[in-house]
Amino acid sequence: MQLVKKSIDCIYGFKFDEAEKMINEIKSQYPEHPVIILLNGLTDYWKNFPMVPGSVAGETFKKDMFLCIEISEKIISHGNEAEYILSNLSGRGLLLLYFTDNDLYRDVIPLASGTYKYLKQSFNHTFECFDLLYFAGVYNYYRDAYPRIYPIYRSLALLFPPGSSKVGIWQLTKCSEEGYILSNESNYLLFWLMMNYENDSNQSLKYIKKLSEQFPENPLYRIMYIKNLLLNKSYNEAEEIIKNYKPEVPNPYYSACLYVFNGIIQEKKYYDHTKARNYYLTGLNKLEPFGAYANEFNAYAYFGLSRVYNISDEKYKKKEYHKKAMDLVDFKKINFDN
Repeated sequence: MQLVKKSIDCIYGFKFDEAEKMINEIKSQYPEHPVIILLNGLTDYWKNFPMVPGSVAGETFKKDMFLCIEISEKIISHGNEAEYILSNLSGRGLLLLYFTDNDLYRDVIPLASGTYKYLKQSFNHTFECFDLLYFAGVYNYYRDAYPRIYPIYRSLALLFPPGSSKVGIWQLTKCSEEGYILSNESNYLLFWLMMNYENDSNQSLKYIKKLSEQFPENPLYRIMYIKNLLLNKSYNEAEEIIKNYKPEVPNPYYSACLYVFNGIIQEKKYYDHTKARNYYLTGLNKLEPFGAYANEFNAYAYFGLSRVYNISDEKYKKKEYHKKAMDLVDFKKINFDN
């Protein structure tokens, strides 16, 4: 498990050659274990970030994750339930992440419906495998918070046992401290929940700052760290990070998001609306190859254009861009309007 933990940290840190050596070492000792397939899939996921539908890497990733799930379900037996439930749920979780990030909801529904059975089983093993606290935390938090935030789902939620957002946060925190496989994911989810569900960008900052500093080559963590700083109006700090970061291998998605970030900085810090508009429009163009995965940052660009045009001679464009933004964004309070 120590070797698994080290290999995962190398993957998240974009040190793929080091990770591959460790994965091969694990494979030499446990050649049939599904964790090898899981680690290979995780490598593909980050090496090709962001993974979009139709790519060769995306198809390989899906095949590997379904194989990981299949093997995990076949070889589980008395005495090793926890580790095979963990590999099963981790494979399912990565697939669900890939599907939802790319708006592939037809694929989400059958996979999610078959996952609840294993989720319930995992609750019996959380104290022998702290990584399983991640899934317990996800359930407890969302079961409590989701119907409160989206009342339309309250009647559906009644079909499932009650949860507790407070317990969910504790479980995710414990997993972030003690987990081998899912500690990084727990920190990221805590950031995500504080930012989007609790609307507390000060609290979310500590989680994403930790991840960004621990894994400086990871583009997603850096993107979200800069976003969090901009929401907190820490424009100088965000600008310094953008200027000083020179990755060995530039990530095209990160580079595209920078245009949106620079638009916000020009608009909010320098009050240069012409430059801001140009950055937003260029960002939209650069984000186009990433399809639904880019919806969030497309929305921020549209919100920015709506604000910029509101103080121009073309105010009629404000509503047009604001509607486009609202159609794309999931968390409508995060818009950089204030």
